[in-house]
Amino acid sequence: MRLTRGETGVKEEPVRARLLAAATRLFADRGFEGTSVQEIVLAAGVTKGAMYHYFTSKDDLLHEIYARVLRMQTDRLTRIADGPGTLAERLHAAAADVVETTTANLDDSKIFFRSMHLLAPETQKSVRADRRRYHERFRALVAEGQREGVFSDRVPAELVVDFFFGSVHHLGTWFHADGPLTGAQVGRHFADLLLASLRPGDVRE
Repeated sequence: MRLTRGETGVKEEPVRARLLAAATRLFADRGFEGTSVQEIVLAAGVTKGAMYHYFTSKDDLLHEIYARVLRMQTDRLTRIADGPGTLAERLHAAAADVVETTTANLDDSKIFFRSMHLLAPETQKSVRADRRRYHERFRALVAEGQREGVFSDRVPAELVVDFFFGSVHHLGTWFHADGPLTGAQVGRHFADLLLASLRPGDVRE
């Protein structure tokens, strides 16, 4: 890495990325509570002063580990939802995408859900609001399809989305990168199952 300027002697953005990478690795290995700020800065090869330039606390690091994934997923969902294709095609793409991106960032999600309760109440509230906005945008695709008769409305859109994301959040308990299926393959299977559950004309009284 080419040295330039600053307290750590490296470009600013790589320092931030190194801190996040070190924190993610240590939180995954030792847990959030079992990891100290000193261990994080040593692993990242920076000083505490450099860390506090980017993050106000260890809590802030934990928040950002998950928030960066959620921001990325939200941006991708917006592009898919507002992009070309039928409603069914866009919902399928959105469902497959959230699975694939979750499996690609599995440590980040696992760490956060395992340690979220340790965050300050206001931070937890902020994260829940961000997740709710993502779910609402996803649900809007389901609800639109139900209004237009593309999808069955026998199950409320809210329950459809809650059920689907319950499965997505469960990925951390069983998915392995070296397993028989890739994240993309699992994503397509999940999306197929979601669309099959919404197929109209299969109502059972």
